[in-house]
Amino acid sequence: MSYFATSARSAVGLVRSGNEDSGLASSHLLAVADGMGGHAAGEVASKIAITTLSELSAIFTNPEIDSESADDIYLNASHEIDQALKVEVAENPQLAGMGTTLTSLFLRDNSVALLHIGDSRAYRLRGNSFEQLSVDHTVIQELLNQGAISESDIATHPQRSVLTQVLMGEGNLELPLPVFEGKIKDRYLVCSDGLSSVLTDKEMKSLIKGKDRDEAVNALIDATYINGAPDNVTVVIADLVEEEQPTTTEKIGAAQ
Repeated sequence: MSYFATSARSAVGLVRSGNEDSGLASSHLLAVADGMGGHAAGEVASKIAITTLSELSAIFTNPEIDSESADDIYLNASHEIDQALKVEVAENPQLAGMGTTLTSLFLRDNSVALLHIGDSRAYRLRGNSFEQLSVDHTVIQELLNQGAISESDIATHPQRSVLTQVLMGEGNLELPLPVFEGKIKDRYLVCSDGLSSVLTDKEMKSLIKGKDRDEAVNALIDATYINGAPDNVTVVIADLVEEEQPTTTEKIGAAQ
């Protein structure tokens, strides 16, 4: 059996007045949700995402469940979250228009499944190779895929932060569930775009390689502050280990 050994932290940054990010870290599940919407609605949306996922994890992380069923329940969490957002807006119309990203990794046996919508990100450091596992649901990413723009155009593009998919209680979700082979000593990073829009992949890699988890988390958040921290920043780091980890679930940011 393998487990996630985790460290997690969420910070407001230097510009925002509140934290609309939420995160979760446990021995088999990692997640970051970046909420959006005025009047504290983003905080509500990200909290709903993390709380709903956490509640469902009691089922899909149960070792008695076969892996196919576990994957189905995990993937279906996106629909459950979407429905919970819809119900919340129906009860509180002032929250209309709120939404949230969700990027999550679920460890079962030695496989890591990725549930992802929006532009929060999941990365894997394996040896010297640092790889982005998630693909952003953004206008920019679509333009890159089409070859319409180059990487160097991103920083100045007027639509650089426009999302093409997000959880908003609107249904019509068709998400894949890519599954990656996990290897002991892999290090995973799940973060909100408050980190990835401020630091390059190369900078992130240099800050998490060769440090203990807490040090690495702090180094990443410190670096965003040095660069002006224009957004909330949430970081979850997990190492794949063989030693059994505590069964506790740590929630951070708005989900606390």
